[in-house]
Amino acid sequence: MVKTTEKLWFVAQLRPQGLTRARAHLHRQGFEIFSPELLTVITKSGVQRQSRKPLFPGYVFINFDPANPGWSAINSTRGIARLILNDPRRPQPLPAGLIAGLKARCDPSGILAPAIDLEVGDRIRVLAGPLADLVTTIDTLPAPDRIGVLIDMLGRKVKTSLPRGHVEKIC
Repeated sequence: MVKTTEKLWFVAQLRPQGLTRARAHLHRQGFEIFSPELLTVITKSGVQRQSRKPLFPGYVFINFDPANPGWSAINSTRGIARLILNDPRRPQPLPAGLIAGLKARCDPSGILAPAIDLEVGDRIRVLAGPLADLVTTIDTLPAPDRIGVLIDMLGRKVKTSLPRGHVEKIC
C-alpha cells in the first residue's frame, strides 16, 4: 500500500445551521475548507436585497492528508454531522479536478461567478426575482453584468434587462 503525503479534498455533511460553526472550528484545527456560494436576490416586503446561499447546502469540502491520523477529528467537530466515507478506515477523496474547477469559477470570497458563455439568441431561464422560472431568449447584452430580454406580456413584447447572475442558459 502506497502512502500519500498530498492533501486531498473530501466532503463532510453539516449539522442543521452548522456552516458558520464548522468553518470556525475546522479553521482553528488547521483544516482548509471550501464552501462555494451563489448570490441570490430575495424580495421581502417589497424590498430586494442580495443574499449568499450555499451552492451545496448542508455540505462543506475539507482539504487534508488522509495519511495523517488527525483527520478523524473532523467527525467530532462542532457543526459537522459526519465525514462522507465509503470505508470508515480510509476516506475516499473527491475527483482531482472537481474542487479546482469550482475554485476557478469563484471569486476570492467563494462566490460562484455566473457563466460567461451567454450570447444574443441563447435560450435562458430566469432563476430569481419576479420573473423566476420564465424561459425566454436573450435580445441584447447591454453591459457585462446585465442581459436584455423580450418578454411576452398580455400579447405584447416588453423589453427589460436582468442581472446576468439571475439567469441560466438552457442547452
